[in-house]
Amino acid sequence: MFGMIPFVKAAGRGLGKIFGGDDAKDKLKKEVESYDLDTDGVDIHVDDDGVVTVKGEAVSQEMKEKIILAVGNVEGVGGVKDEASTRMVGRASRFHTVESGDTLSAISKTYYGTWKLYPEIFEANKPMLSDPDKIYPGQVLRIPDIKTA
Repeated sequence: MFGMIPFVKAAGRGLGKIFGGDDAKDKLKKEVESYDLDTDGVDIHVDDDGVVTVKGEAVSQEMKEKIILAVGNVEGVGGVKDEASTRMVGRASRFHTVESGDTLSAISKTYYGTWKLYPEIFEANKPMLSDPDKIYPGQVLRIPDIKTA
């Protein structure tokens, strides 16, 4: 899934002034590490314009997507360029930008045709999500490709 993934620049976890300083890359790397995500083989580059580039080779498609979400859901990030490959082949997830009034149940209904699969979305976004009721407008979530039959 190479390309640009858009994020809402004004939404996300605030880490202080992240752009315009030399320590932006360090702050984002610490953010990813705070979720205990495996960044082995992955490089994170930060532009002054609020765009982050993820390069290198992630251990899996899931890990790559979680790294992208961890850096993208930071206040000040307007997009993430996905230029990373993966060691293990996996199906790419879709991304959903949370809107006002969204719930994981409603998002599940939209993508899977039933509200009952909201735990799949919650699990796919751990450890960035710690509670299924704590999502916010502008947040981008992974929507895994699952069988609903």
